[in-house]
Amino acid sequence: MRKLSILILLVLSASVFAQDRLIKPEVYIGVNAGVNESMVIFNPSVSQGLLQGYNGGFVFRYIAEKNVGMQAELNFSQRGWKESSGLYTRQLNYIELPFMTHIYMGKKTRFFINIGPKVSYLLSEKTLKNETTNSTLKQQTDPVANTFDYGLCAGFGILFNIHGNIIQLDTRGNYSLNDLYPNSPTDYFSDSHNLYFSVNLGWLLKIK
Repeated sequence: MRKLSILILLVLSASVFAQDRLIKPEVYIGVNAGVNESMVIFNPSVSQGLLQGYNGGFVFRYIAEKNVGMQAELNFSQRGWKESSGLYTRQLNYIELPFMTHIYMGKKTRFFINIGPKVSYLLSEKTLKNETTNSTLKQQTDPVANTFDYGLCAGFGILFNIHGNIIQLDTRGNYSLNDLYPNSPTDYFSDSHNLYFSVNLGWLLKIK
């Protein structure tokens, strides 16, 4: 009986704590746009610099608990790689869907962290520069084999609430867990993962 009483007390305490954390829901919709700096982690390695591209899309944010909410986006994102030799550059154009936990501190001005998984689909790829001669390198001759991509993203930022209009600036790191090329023991690459960083400016409207 004593153990049952303690269990009931713990359940009631957790319920009260959860209710204390509940707030009037906040719903935001908006847009964001920014710049990507990308490369691909190849194994065997390929010497690279960062390739600049662009991203932009739509944002949905829902908050129903103090300091914690969720954020989903639908973005167009340019990635790819630029080889250090200066002879070869390829651009990869994706549509992507991040689904992240949104953690924040503050009221009118908020500091926040976004972290979570994302999925992407390769819309197209384009060779921006090719000054090689009779190249036999896989990353220069073969198209990307896996059009579906998934991975993790995390970043931080700051926002300002101006009469329900949200202006925000954030930066984010993105790492793909899926390979661009086949990675069986008989394939050339054992790893070929997208890695990119982004800086974005966003505008959101509070609708609830």
